[in-house]
Amino acid sequence: MVLEIIALGEALVEVMRTRVDDPLDRPSEFIGPFPSGAPAIFADAAARLGHRVGFIGAVGDDDFGTCLLNRLAADAVDITWCPRIADRATGVAFVTYFSDGSRRFLYHIAHAAAGQMPDADEGYLAQAAFLHICGSSLSVSDRMRRSCYRAAEIVRAAGGRVSFDPNLRPELLGGEEALRRICSPILAAAHVVLPSGAEAELLSGVAGADAACRALLDLGPQVVALKRGAEGCAVYTKDGRTDVPAYRVDAVDPTGAGDCFDAGFVVGLLEGLPLEEVGRLANAAGALGATRKGPMEGAFPRDVVERFMAGGGQPTA
Repeated sequence: MVLEIIALGEALVEVMRTRVDDPLDRPSEFIGPFPSGAPAIFADAAARLGHRVGFIGAVGDDDFGTCLLNRLAADAVDITWCPRIADRATGVAFVTYFSDGSRRFLYHIAHAAAGQMPDADEGYLAQAAFLHICGSSLSVSDRMRRSCYRAAEIVRAAGGRVSFDPNLRPELLGGEEALRRICSPILAAAHVVLPSGAEAELLSGVAGADAACRALLDLGPQVVALKRGAEGCAVYTKDGRTDVPAYRVDAVDPTGAGDCFDAGFVVGLLEGLPLEEVGRLANAAGALGATRKGPMEGAFPRDVVERFMAGGGQPTA
């Protein structure tokens, strides 16, 4: 099987508070584990949208690792290059939500199995039409960052394209200068960048989301897809800006919705859809991604996403 899309980076499980406004610095209840990790969520969502996807990462030889591998394998994600690491535990993220819409994460990644991601065989990488990289992966460890840089070089040399979600996690980063330095090689290599407004401003050093996205086009990417939440997305190219309206849903858990958006956008580009249709598919996948508790639980099969779109954004069972 020739893979069309490959994602690489951290695989982890998420454990979340059961109540809103319940901070992490006191004893209280959690639910989980839920399969997670931004690039792993993306890989699962892209596979569920009907494409051949591989994931490069690492998990521990433990029950959390089994949870992750079972989910990816069940959704037909190739996990040839996602080994179990015998002497490391599977990565974990603890998260709590607040009534103002903010979230707080506590990560165990860098010294977990996730930080030991292998360097996949060049032939494995070279088959990809798209390679997806997240800024969170660039921030985990020097080893993971080097692996991401190497993978991007191999895929581009073979004629493939790179998609980049800055996915900035302040808990993992060391300031704006470090952020730009770490992201710069992937930003320059990327065909498409998928930021929030704040991420676009940070990466470009330009104030204002619109101006920042236009500035990003001068740094290498051919497409910038600005995630605007309830306002949908704006797609930028050298030819101008296209605004694509959102689909309305009752959000249950926003974690992972951006990764589902990414998957819809990359799948749309891979299929050669017009950019406005690419944006619609991404918006639908992202909206549905917020309708289930658990970051990977909102990744739906293509037929469900298409029925959702055909129904004007009405939630689909």
